[in-house]
Amino acid sequence: MKKVFIIHGFEGSPNGGWRPWLMGELEKHDIYACALSMPNPENPVCPEWIAEISRHVDQNNNDEVYLIGHSLGWPAILRYLEITNATNISGVILVSSPSEKNNNPKIDGFLQSEFDFETIRSHCPVFTIIHWDNDPLVPLQNAIFLWEKLWCDVIVVENGGHLNGSAGWFTLPQCLQSLLQMIQRD
Repeated sequence: MKKVFIIHGFEGSPNGGWRPWLMGELEKHDIYACALSMPNPENPVCPEWIAEISRHVDQNNNDEVYLIGHSLGWPAILRYLEITNATNISGVILVSSPSEKNNNPKIDGFLQSEFDFETIRSHCPVFTIIHWDNDPLVPLQNAIFLWEKLWCDVIVVENGGHLNGSAGWFTLPQCLQSLLQMIQRD
């Protein structure tokens, strides 16, 4: 069975922004999707977020798992991929993803050390990045950096902001389309 786990960002929630819409659209395609409730989203701790992702992937070790991370959800996914032994990760989509420290010390634990991209790529066969050209929180340069390291597709959308509910994003067709293409490759 194909399963999708969506990881929200800093101060986010499972039911914010475009996540409920995406889960509903995937259900129409008979694909199980769940937005995870990450621990302490206002004061996130990287090992706790990794453990939550791991718990869900491990419980579904006989399924094809796809991970979607928005904002802080992406470094959590990549940190998870650095340490996992899971063999069922089929694809990852990163949305509005920071790749460098910024002015928020609450998320430094996710970004303080460099990523082991060789190990990350060895645990996941395909990645896609979705980013906006005018994200006020995560500059487009972050997506370019990730593209260079993950050797993947990048979708840049004009005037999208940070791609969350506060920016008016309650649907995200680019994510749905990318995920369906990823699934069809398998």
